[in-house]
Amino acid sequence: MINNGWINGFIGILIFSGSLPATRVAVLDFNPVFVTVARATIAGLLALCILLISKEKRPSGKQIFPLIMVAIGVVLGFPLLTALALQYITSAHSIVFLGMLPLTTAIFGVMRGGERPRPTFWLFSILGSLLVVGFAIAQGLSTSPLGNTLMLLAIIVCGLGYAEGAKLSKTMGGAQVISWALVLSLPFMAPVVFFYLPSSFSGISTAAWIGLFYVSVFSMLIGFIFWYRGLAQGGIAAVGQLQLLQPFFGLALAATLLHEHVSLGMLGITLGVILCVAGPKRFAK
Repeated sequence: MINNGWINGFIGILIFSGSLPATRVAVLDFNPVFVTVARATIAGLLALCILLISKEKRPSGKQIFPLIMVAIGVVLGFPLLTALALQYITSAHSIVFLGMLPLTTAIFGVMRGGERPRPTFWLFSILGSLLVVGFAIAQGLSTSPLGNTLMLLAIIVCGLGYAEGAKLSKTMGGAQVISWALVLSLPFMAPVVFFYLPSSFSGISTAAWIGLFYVSVFSMLIGFIFWYRGLAQGGIAAVGQLQLLQPFFGLALAATLLHEHVSLGMLGITLGVILCVAGPKRFAK
């Protein structure tokens, strides 16, 4: 089950890697709040169809609060905070913050999921995060205090949403967890779409539409099906280390899609991060 967890988790991370570059493209033409509520609404309608077609039973009373926490973390909090942050910082700079996600996910996994990783796990986790943060500092990327603060808050709420979703996935399944979280959010998100609807779509670029489509269908729904399944199978703390790879996949996409410069030094750091990912697989239990 651990191997399956790492495979599903890796697929989820690959999908998530395009989230920030796609969001960056979308917010160039769309209001950040519109991007947040639109992606949640589109994904919520798709999730509702999935639940109706599969005739899934409704969540129990004790599952509602964790689902609300998932919705706050990954349906509202992370998308909104990152969309706002990307108005002030580049996608490359924002992507580097993702290197802190394994730590926040593991911390909430301990607090909410009852996991107890070994001390060696924390060593690898902290080392991997330091490599990513050190890489950002070495690149000398321009910073914005507000943008950095928003990204930091986004990482915290995302870690909470990941841990809560992984815990629920052990009994509900990854597809059901994200689907029900989206459906519960739908009555609150859908009305806001019309409030922030652009007055005219004539100035919206094709790239912005593609970005909105990607974050709605892949980042907000499909990616989470694989990710929550992987976390539930392999452990929140252990599989969560795969997030250390996300900044580098994301930077590669940013360089390709947004033509942002990515230094060759990233290759050496990537190797170090991969070693840090491999370490916790042995020591996380």
